[in-house]
Amino acid sequence: MIENIKASLQDARNAVDELLSNEATLLRIESAARILIAAFEKGRRVYACGNGGSMCDAMHFAEELTGRYRKNRKAYPAIAISDPGHLTCVANDFGYDFVFSRYLEAHGAAGDSLVALSTSGSSPTVTNAAKTAKSSGMRVIALTGKANSELEHLSEVCICTPGGQFADRTQELHIKVLHILIEMIERHFHPEHYNDV
Repeated sequence: MIENIKASLQDARNAVDELLSNEATLLRIESAARILIAAFEKGRRVYACGNGGSMCDAMHFAEELTGRYRKNRKAYPAIAISDPGHLTCVANDFGYDFVFSRYLEAHGAAGDSLVALSTSGSSPTVTNAAKTAKSSGMRVIALTGKANSELEHLSEVCICTPGGQFADRTQELHIKVLHILIEMIERHFHPEHYNDV
């Protein structure tokens, strides 16, 4: 069993190393951070959505912005589309494919941003959200695990983190990217929280 544990950790390390060595993807992470910073500078909102583990990542991303990441600071207006009343109402009345897009239709506005998570890049709930966001004048950042996906083509910035054969490695890289985005936001607004600045 220990060998399997080591192999899993080595596989995760390899995925991070691959991400670290991909200059184009690192530049996309930087571009995404700049979009989010610009939204908050203008008093706009950031929404996040995804299914399953990606919803959990979207919720974690939002709560780190409304709560605290490393040190105390003001809350940023970030919302994960995860309200069960809304999700079940829309799924029942319109179909599950529209659970995120209907929320953005109701609450999203020009200048807001959407962080859309889909390991496949083809989830209808998430691609519909991206379409609605774009038509509302929102900026779309996608996190995917497969290149050249539908979601990539709907986004302004797509951070594709292929993690291997299964979705778990992709999701592990997604949460790393989300933490980096939060850190870049904090570094911009509160550089005093980081000793290396």
